[in-house]
Amino acid sequence: QVQLVESGGGSVQAGGSLRLSCAASGYYSCRSSDMSDMKWYRQAPGKEREFVSGFNSDGAARYADSVKGRFTISRDKATNTMYLQMNSLKPEDTGMYYCQRGTVCANKEYSYWGQGTQVTVSS
Repeated sequence: QVQLVESGGGSVQAGGSLRLSCAASGYYSCRSSDMSDMKWYRQAPGKEREFVSGFNSDGAARYADSVKGRFTISRDKATNTMYLQMNSLKPEDTGMYYCQRGTVCANKEYSYWGQGTQVTVSS
């Protein structure tokens, strides 16, 4: 069973920084050893959950346009931990941040979610 535990959220003023962590454990049959099947999502109050950042299979990072240049994703394969360094935070970055792991493999979709960590940015 896959488990994802996020941490690092908090309340900051605009322009501040936070570093989120996602510790992954457990196994599923299509798990990627390079953690390219892990992503960050966020959900603001009253809005749909949206993609924030993840890795391509070639290892390249990808970001939502709204966070490019401000957020940096990284990973530690030794500890199965993914990070999201968030700088120059804006009030519109406020929301619950989720770690997700999964993929489509052998015609089956796998998707696992953490419990989320709250980020609040005040102006």
